[in-house]
Amino acid sequence: MNEFFGDISILAKGYWIIALLGSLLLVVIFAMTFLGGGDADMDADMDSMEGGDDGGVGFQFFTFKNVVAFFTIFGWTGITCINGEFSNAASLVIATIAGLIMMTVTSLLFFWIAKLAHSGTLKIDNAVGVVGEVYLTIGANRSKSGKVQIKVQGSLRELEAITDEAEDLKSQSMIKVIGVVSNELLLVEKLKK
Repeated sequence: MNEFFGDISILAKGYWIIALLGSLLLVVIFAMTFLGGGDADMDADMDSMEGGDDGGVGFQFFTFKNVVAFFTIFGWTGITCINGEFSNAASLVIATIAGLIMMTVTSLLFFWIAKLAHSGTLKIDNAVGVVGEVYLTIGANRSKSGKVQIKVQGSLRELEAITDEAEDLKSQSMIKVIGVVSNELLLVEKLKK
């Protein structure tokens, strides 16, 4: 290894070190992502999707993955340019441009992936106004909770419900959600024809 590094310029040594370290980090990141070790950039994106007022994640250019991708491509492109006998200045410019292009591509990729992903967490307020069906009988005048099946946030859900109706709402009755009593309890009424 010392013989190899002894025969090349300082710039080429720098490219090799950056390329090898970047590649190693990139392999570790991909291994952790695919083996379930976590994805810090994506976790941060998901947190901002759940709590953000704009309903989504903005374009994020400077993330750990993007910086690692920049240095990996920067190093390998620099090595290629030096081996192709480009000048030091030209190799630096070309390697930087290639690294920035890779950062942009990586940012766009994770931006689009984050837009496709969702947490699956039910926002109970989205159930208000939804029409559904009684699954388990609901007692009249809030005497006994029952269950309803409604389609909310794109999937069929079975949720607990109560009613202010004077009669029990029997199984298979059509209902409309008119309010939310708590995070796990809906207020429903018989669907008027």
